[in-house]
Amino acid sequence: MAETAMTFQDLGLSEAMRKALEKKGYGYPTSVQREAIPPLLAWKDVIAKAPTGTGKTFAFGIPMIEHVNPESSDVQGLILAPTRELAIQIDENLHAYGKNLPLTEAVIFGGVGQAPQVDQLKRGVDILTATPGRLLDLAGQGLLDLSKVEIFVLDEADRMLDMG
Repeated sequence: MAETAMTFQDLGLSEAMRKALEKKGYGYPTSVQREAIPPLLAWKDVIAKAPTGTGKTFAFGIPMIEHVNPESSDVQGLILAPTRELAIQIDENLHAYGKNLPLTEAVIFGGVGQAPQVDQLKRGVDILTATPGRLLDLAGQGLLDLSKVEIFVLDEADRMLDMG
């Protein structure tokens, strides 16, 4: 099969996810998605490096959505991002990917009051996107339980290391 002919069905996505992607107008997976999605669906660790705009968030976000149990109110997926702008962008993408699915996602970051973020966490979140500072702050206050996290993504890990 030619690379460009590979479909999301070929990657092993659920029927519900394929239908959601079809509704959003997604056609064929990109190179990073073709390489990353199958091992992520199989619960394998993946390190991916690809240029901006090639679908990396999609490549880790879709398998994460596929793995979470919507019946649980625990944080099962955690994405750590170096900046609030990237964290917000990731959360918006996850919301779009899972729009017609029983998924709860949230984003937490510093520079704003924590009360609305804590309230959202108390209501239950399947996938949490966070910046390191706010994550450590809320966990240190005992306001965030990460004991049920099964999937962890470091987005732009190189940038976080550069930032210290």
